[in-house]
Amino acid sequence: MNSRATLTYCGHSAVIVQTERNLRIAIDPFLEGNPSCPLQLLEPGRIDAIALTHGHSDHVGSTLELGKRHQARLFANFELGELLVKDGYDESLVESMNKGGTVPYADGSISVSLTHAFHSSSYVARDGKTYYAGEPCGVVIKLESGRTIYHAGDTIFFSDMWMIRNLYQPDVVLLPIGDRYTMGPREAAQAVEVLAPQVVIPIHYGTWPALTGTPEQLIAALEGSDVNTRVVALKPGETLALEEIS
Repeated sequence: MNSRATLTYCGHSAVIVQTERNLRIAIDPFLEGNPSCPLQLLEPGRIDAIALTHGHSDHVGSTLELGKRHQARLFANFELGELLVKDGYDESLVESMNKGGTVPYADGSISVSLTHAFHSSSYVARDGKTYYAGEPCGVVIKLESGRTIYHAGDTIFFSDMWMIRNLYQPDVVLLPIGDRYTMGPREAAQAVEVLAPQVVIPIHYGTWPALTGTPEQLIAALEGSDVNTRVVALKPGETLALEEIS
């Protein structure tokens, strides 16, 4: 392995994962226009791949710009990938896939899987029209070391998360906690109990006043549970070294 595996939080639901072999993967790269994104991450450096959970603008974000600038391989559901191609994304870089599918990146040292999620999904194209963007997903990234990161996207808690635990055994889970549009802290605590990761990172909160859930509420909701999961509330711009979780 050539470098440390890290996860950097860019605010809202946007994260950048750097793998042990120095691949850099952006998940839901809502950077420009994101009031939580630090200025230094508006230009995040080299991006080798982008993975999207769904088509809403606060998740697709800077995908087109980053893809063109870095020739980043795109992992997205079929409908969303087609829409981004129509808006200028290089079709040869799009890994069209859907829920339940797993696609390797490059030499197969890492892989990206799409899981179920309960939400909605639409995409505002450059022609100003809004299009159906396929079903919302979660994203699972398996790194070279075997560590697994599960980004739940925008979802409610659903009981079949136990299958995600059994299939992918996520070490790090990113869960929305903001409430109103996604699960809140109480529901997220239920998800933590089912998924039982080593670390849970709260996302999709505090960006706007309507997103009222807080990490403190998640911690309180987990009190008395049997899970041995650490809540790591990264501030926008902060980075977690993944070897610290083992």
